[in-house]
Amino acid sequence: MRGVALTELTTEYVGALGAAVSTVLGGDAWLIARDTRESGPALEAALVSGLHAGGRTVMLCGVLPTPALALLSAQRALPAAMITASHNPYADNGVKIFAAGGTKLTDEVERRIEQQLAAAPTLPPVSVSEPLVIGDAVDQYIAHMLSLFPTGGLRGMRLVLDCANGAMSVAAPAVAAALGAEVTVIHAEPNGTNINAACGATHTASLAAAVLAVGADAGLAFDGDGDRVIAIDNHGHVVDGDRLIALGALQLQAEGRLTGNAVVVTVMSNLGFHRAMRAAGIGVVATSVGDRYVLEALEAGDYAIGGEQSGHVIYRHDATTGDGLLAGLRLLHHVRASQRALADMATDVMTTYPQVLVNVRVANQHPEIAAELAAEIAAAETLLGDDGRVLVRASGTEPLVRVMVEAATDSAARTVAESLAAVVHERFAPGR
Repeated sequence: MRGVALTELTTEYVGALGAAVSTVLGGDAWLIARDTRESGPALEAALVSGLHAGGRTVMLCGVLPTPALALLSAQRALPAAMITASHNPYADNGVKIFAAGGTKLTDEVERRIEQQLAAAPTLPPVSVSEPLVIGDAVDQYIAHMLSLFPTGGLRGMRLVLDCANGAMSVAAPAVAAALGAEVTVIHAEPNGTNINAACGATHTASLAAAVLAVGADAGLAFDGDGDRVIAIDNHGHVVDGDRLIALGALQLQAEGRLTGNAVVVTVMSNLGFHRAMRAAGIGVVATSVGDRYVLEALEAGDYAIGGEQSGHVIYRHDATTGDGLLAGLRLLHHVRASQRALADMATDVMTTYPQVLVNVRVANQHPEIAAELAAEIAAAETLLGDDGRVLVRASGTEPLVRVMVEAATDSAARTVAESLAAVVHERFAPGR
């Protein structure tokens, strides 16, 4: 649930949401954390009211990365709510709900929450007692991260960390320094309005400049709530989620920890990723877009790693959700152990095929659009042969059809994508 804070995502709505999730998910106590947005405390208070109305005890964790909250949820077997809008601008905010154990909700549970909200859209008057406070939540997360890696494992590495003025601003620098790295930190001074502002995982230019300026081995950019990461190599180039997952899968394979000898990604992962995994003898399980679908597939197959191009990387045997710091540390240890430069490793692991995405507005949503355009898609795939890939899918939230084409050259991808988009527009655009 996400929107403009206090206008679209109102305190009244968040209070009613608290009561609804209390009814549906139960739990003697709930954990609540937030990122650094100025609207966080007001929404936190509303959520506390709603949970108290449902008869639940509340434990406040303060400003905390989403994966840290999920970890506490798993360790304490309690449901949890994270107040964050992830990579969005500061004016937005949202609520992420975790079931007891730190796992995301199923479609069925989400439907039940929606039904409960519809039945009771306002919060009844309630006497709110003072919530409990977990004052060392960040320290617990830091200690957990350090327990996963050898002491001094990053000694000799020079790093730059971009904390997006968000929830990783304390934990990430502390962990990297404790592991022995020489750390330069940027964008780690949150003031309530600068979260994700020209920084973090969606704006990596300043990180790339800093990596080059200090001669760093690598840089890591987190998003506002810390559940995803984008790396910058020693030449200042972006290392996206596909490459992070590919390198991680190869690392796990070498360690004998790649359960099922497969990796889970969404249908948006690049063709080059698929080819790289095939060459390494690693299977690829493809899901719908969204980290929740990646998580479901990871759990169903007991796979070890999965994620998305955007930098959501999930090491399922070490975490219940995407964890930008964990993924970044795994990458850095891989670089140090290999005694190679990150730029060389990222270049060698896969070839990225040019990808063109065209969005076409349509009159109505078309969940079966791929079947409706089966003949045209097949013709495009035949034209591209083994050097290309076509994906046509409907947006899950608005009347758009997304046409994605990968090919050996940008011009070939663009020609096929625009041709398919023209067909979609001709048949399904408003007024047709």
